[in-house]
Amino acid sequence: MKFSHLLLLLCLPSSGQEKNYRDNPMPDFGPGYLTFYLDNDLFANTDRDYTNGTRISWISGNRNLNQVGSFQRALQPFAGDRDSLSFFKNITGFEDLDAVQYNYGVSLTQLMFTPEDFQSPTQPVGQRRYAGWSALGFSLHTKDDQILNSVEFLVGITGKYSFAEDAQNFIHESRGIEEFDGWENQIPTEVTADLAFIQKRRLDFLETGGPFSVDGIGEWGARLGTFRTNALLGGMIRVGLYLPADFSDPRLSETAYAHKYFTGGELRDHRWSVYALGGFRGTWVMHDASLDGPFFSDFSTGNRKEPLVGEVYAGIGIQIKGVEFSYAHTWRSAEYKEEQDGGSSFGTVSVRFEF
Repeated sequence: MKFSHLLLLLCLPSSGQEKNYRDNPMPDFGPGYLTFYLDNDLFANTDRDYTNGTRISWISGNRNLNQVGSFQRALQPFAGDRDSLSFFKNITGFEDLDAVQYNYGVSLTQLMFTPEDFQSPTQPVGQRRYAGWSALGFSLHTKDDQILNSVEFLVGITGKYSFAEDAQNFIHESRGIEEFDGWENQIPTEVTADLAFIQKRRLDFLETGGPFSVDGIGEWGARLGTFRTNALLGGMIRVGLYLPADFSDPRLSETAYAHKYFTGGELRDHRWSVYALGGFRGTWVMHDASLDGPFFSDFSTGNRKEPLVGEVYAGIGIQIKGVEFSYAHTWRSAEYKEEQDGGSSFGTVSVRFEF
């Protein structure tokens, strides 16, 4: 299926009794979860390559589909429920399609990339090209007590109007760090559109009972778009006291939101928890605008991307009532050839509030 066909599907109304659905493009806001993510390589005492990322995401509590606005409801063909495209419905693995629940979400994301030589007014040869990307995302999440399907449509922009340079200058000025001098050499401005799908599954064979317990989640997914096109496979394990019952993502990644996976949240629902986590992810990269240049441009970044990128991460988390804090550190293999020997590393701080 071509990317243009996917965009066309997003503009079509969902199947079902439309008269029972909200006419408003926005959903009915109510109880939900607000999460703030911050990626930064200063946690690894560096300032280069993937140097900073921020994301604010809000996701609803459990909803019926008729409570979801038309923006997110347009993603239903890829959600894996009864009215989804046959391919997505067949591979999701829901045993009872009548028992699925829905969440919807909105997000704001900004990513920035810089070379290591911050004083050069021109692009340093062999180092990463200056690049910024900002995007608004609309997501729909379908789940039961074992599986979560998340699909998100992101419309964004690269270049000057991503305001990555402004964000970095503000942070560096506030912390007394020298500013980077080569942002005039960043990738050009281009509007982007991306569709991301990720499925997460609970790994039951890892789960143990009692206050001190272990659990795990496996994930796979794909992204098709003009900013990034890739496929991924990964997994995560948590060990701790009173583990929170959720699919929540500890890092800033595709479809990063907060998710409760037990219906009603009655199992493993405790006032506090503390845990350690660890995981991995492998990604097959087919297109990355920050390395290949904008999709509809002949612009050359001077970089050659690595098609296969691996990463491992480890961290800790603590939850007290409706607030959760976590830190995860990621070690990532090289994303481009030339001078990026030994890959990169960065830390992720996430703070989550339940309303």
